[in-house]
Amino acid sequence: MFLTRDERKALARVLHLLAVDKANLALSVLIGCLGMGSAIALGATSAWLIAKASQHPPVLELSVAATAVRTFGVARAIMRYLQRVASHKVALLGMDNLRQGIYAHLSRGRAEHLVSLTRGDILARAGADVDDVGDLVVKAVLPAMTTSILALASVLGIALVSPEAALVLALCLLTSGLVAPLLSMRATRMAQTVSARARADLSEHSLTILEGASHLQVAGRLSEARAALSDAEDRVLDGAARSARVMGLAQGVDRFASGAAVVGALVVAGPDVASGTLAALALAVVVLTPLAAFEGTSEMGMAAAQLVRSAKAAVRIDELLGPEEHRADDAEGAPVADTGTTLADKPGPALVDKADPDADLTADEDAGETAIAGLGAPALHAVDLAIGWPDGPLLVEGIDVDLAPGRRVAVVGPSGIGKTTLLMTLAGIIPPKSGRLSGAGPQVSVTAEDAHVFATTVLENIRVARADVTEEEALQLLARVGLGHWVEHLPQGVHTLLGSGSTTVSGGERRRLLMARALASPCPIVLLDEAGEHLDPATADALVATLLAPDPDLAVLLVTHRLSALEEADDIIVLDRPDPARPACVVARGRHEDLLAAHPTYRNALDKEKP
Repeated sequence: MFLTRDERKALARVLHLLAVDKANLALSVLIGCLGMGSAIALGATSAWLIAKASQHPPVLELSVAATAVRTFGVARAIMRYLQRVASHKVALLGMDNLRQGIYAHLSRGRAEHLVSLTRGDILARAGADVDDVGDLVVKAVLPAMTTSILALASVLGIALVSPEAALVLALCLLTSGLVAPLLSMRATRMAQTVSARARADLSEHSLTILEGASHLQVAGRLSEARAALSDAEDRVLDGAARSARVMGLAQGVDRFASGAAVVGALVVAGPDVASGTLAALALAVVVLTPLAAFEGTSEMGMAAAQLVRSAKAAVRIDELLGPEEHRADDAEGAPVADTGTTLADKPGPALVDKADPDADLTADEDAGETAIAGLGAPALHAVDLAIGWPDGPLLVEGIDVDLAPGRRVAVVGPSGIGKTTLLMTLAGIIPPKSGRLSGAGPQVSVTAEDAHVFATTVLENIRVARADVTEEEALQLLARVGLGHWVEHLPQGVHTLLGSGSTTVSGGERRRLLMARALASPCPIVLLDEAGEHLDPATADALVATLLAPDPDLAVLLVTHRLSALEEADDIIVLDRPDPARPACVVARGRHEDLLAAHPTYRNALDKEKP
């Protein structure tokens, strides 16, 4: 009635990740009932006190009621404050659990469903949408539970005095608690339809301007980007304005129901007073108590609107997590030792299942499906692998890779040939099209070309890969990648903050910082994408040589377009597309000196790199 089937399913899955503390939730409901109950008791007692005082009785007859009014008034304020504290604790802890659950799923689950999402869309789903789901507790669940309990108590209390007035109150409460929320839900759906896409566009355009303002200025497109940002803002505001009109109607229904309850109680209870079956003081209580009883139902419109927003947000978060059968089980997964992107350790096809260390991946060519599982030893093997992005064309086929600690493998080829796609496939982030792949997923880390440098200290950026990296280790790692002199001249060394408003890093410094993070990883298998990007040739060659230096405990697969520093590589895989009508393939492989001697194309490419 209120939510679609997909919304209910998504909300159930996401609420599981929210992991709401039931004890704190129950405490919040109890405090909320005490607070709203104090408000209703205050209204009823005040009505009796006013009516009784009009009869000019002795003051002592009013003293208890006067004290009760003060007590209920103070209790109402205190309980509302305590309820806010308790409910926000539940919500904030739940949002923290949800964000951790999202990051855990993304780091250990399959990622091919993320291909169609922009950075702004992902940011909106992991940010604003998580907030919307967390607000469900504070703005929808708690008000609904508290209002239901107090509405029932109010009707039963009035029924003890006047059953007819209680029936009128019940009908008016149902009108306010059902009709107004339905109108609010309709208004919210109107707003969500418009603003969901607009919010994602707003995040995307904001990121584009924040990260590339200088480039946009040089290209003469900054004004165009600002116009797109302004358009997204206008669409968000337009959606809010359209829904506000219907929300106003919903609030009008609530006010009408409240007034109708007062008038209706007066109409049905008035004759009883005239006939002497109901005391005049009781009439005041019956007529004026509903004014306080509707305090709870007045929040139901906002609660219904929040339910819709939270359900829509849950659907988007559920889409971010991907199909249920592709998700990792948090109870079985291990923490990801990563250097900047995602990793999977309990996926479906094409990823590693640590619970089955002796299985491996094979492709059913007849069915066109690929099955994969893990390998106990820290090694990565690919046989006749064909790769491509999900729902995309086949990019490269016929790839064989043998990677174990102590080995150094380089993958070279022209831009756009599929090198990064191969890296993502070997890392277990996307499934192969066909072939055989086996590897220890939790023991493989990958550093993508666009891996993120966080707005925190240099040391904490390295600790992304391993949380226990010491200051001395960080200095050694930075020196290995050629940043020793750089960090020595930072204001606070490795404790210097990076990012907007603090120390900035160049493209080359960023790449070397990411490589230091990669070397800090505890994983025995490291996959690196374009380590020398944004560096001058000499610095790039020195960095690549460092990464390919022999280490019996570490396996390295390096994707690069430079050939001049690959002397230490045990195996160089050269990708190209001899036939434009077919996918790319391995056109040559071997050690650096062998390729120079046997393949003129490789030798010519190396000569072009020389100044």
